[in-house]
Amino acid sequence: MTLSVPLLVFAMVVGAAADEVASNPQVVFHTTKGDIVIELWPEKAPKTVENFLAYANSGFFTGTIFHRVMPGFVIQGGGFTADMKQKQTQPPIQNEADNGLDNNRGTLSMARPPGGPNTATSQFFINHKDNASLNHPRGGGWGYAVFAEVAEGMDVVDAIALVPTGNVGGHQNVPKEPIVVEKVTVR
Repeated sequence: MTLSVPLLVFAMVVGAAADEVASNPQVVFHTTKGDIVIELWPEKAPKTVENFLAYANSGFFTGTIFHRVMPGFVIQGGGFTADMKQKQTQPPIQNEADNGLDNNRGTLSMARPPGGPNTATSQFFINHKDNASLNHPRGGGWGYAVFAEVAEGMDVVDAIALVPTGNVGGHQNVPKEPIVVEKVTVR
């Protein structure tokens, strides 16, 4: 059986799209509030995705919490245990915020401490709304590197954003009841 040219082209386009989707790794955060499935974009942020996967594959994120929760802004995790002890990280990575991606609701970006654009290690945040102020300025400068999006579980992100928060030590917006990453699955 031979396919007509239009049908053959359609089959090739569908096949290529399926290969593209299949090639994007996913990380599942199994949290005390439910599962969040994250689709990574290695073609847009290769160093950031490699770094995130290294932490995920090593088990680093297991036992960490979402330690900064600001509804209508972000939820942040990837660096602290339930007793607010900061975990030892690998060296910082290069900022890839100039990849053309925007900090829109449901996307993930690397958090970084003050002190320069190339200071991100393990901490990340999920945008709870569109945050244009965090984007890479098109005229130069820096922003926060978008590298993934929530593929499933925005209802969990929304639930986390609504938890009561307070201050712990020098940290603000910390959930009063820890939201723990119990397990991480890479697929």
